[in-house]
Amino acid sequence: MSAYGALTSAGYRAQVRDAATLFFTFAFPLVFLVVFGLIFSGQDVAETGRPYISYIAPGVMSWGVGNAAVFGIAFTLMQWRRDDLLRLIRMTPTSLPTVLASRYVLALAVGVVQAVVFVAVALLPPFGLELDSRWPLALPVLLLGITAFLTMGVIIGSYADTPEAVAAIANFLMVPMAFLSGSFLPLDMMPSWLQTVSLALPLRYFNDAVTASLSGSGGLGDIAVDCGALAAFTVVCAAVALRTFRWSSRT
Repeated sequence: MSAYGALTSAGYRAQVRDAATLFFTFAFPLVFLVVFGLIFSGQDVAETGRPYISYIAPGVMSWGVGNAAVFGIAFTLMQWRRDDLLRLIRMTPTSLPTVLASRYVLALAVGVVQAVVFVAVALLPPFGLELDSRWPLALPVLLLGITAFLTMGVIIGSYADTPEAVAAIANFLMVPMAFLSGSFLPLDMMPSWLQTVSLALPLRYFNDAVTASLSGSGGLGDIAVDCGALAAFTVVCAAVALRTFRWSSRT
């Protein structure tokens, strides 16, 4: 078996055996969907006249998928480095791209399953999400979004040396971003200056592209611009991640 196959297989087995992490990975975003979906059930956003659910469901889903990508890779790299597993892997012919690619495939699998479960729940009568005919466009958007947030997680995992540090840094970034990027409340309801600030956040573009794909709120050009922004963010974070990556806490 190749190094990539061995790492991917080991990562998969570790993931499916961690019942608590699996449960919260899928259940945590759904809690927000249920709470906000029931609170705003049947209501429209005054500024646009569109249902709240068409904003909330794609936005919370994007945040949940991005959150899982960030935390998953950050905790793994921190743990492997602290246990000297990365140093041992480095002593083999295994390259850094191989290590990251094995985690990338797992992150994609988790993200896609998250999205399917989330949309299936949002389509139930109590929430009433209506999918646009362009919903398949959400798949490439998910790919870009997971990639972007995975690179962010690599940076966090390279800097943090304890689980507490990973949680603190990741939450410091992801929780405010959720509120400022329109995951929990539509950006149309926010002051114009906050909408301007959100343009610097990758989750804003992830939310907008997923929302446009699932609910038809934007054109193909809008989705392309959002995907371009996610790609640019990925390139920048990937460059930083490669320069800051540490194989061992001793270096």
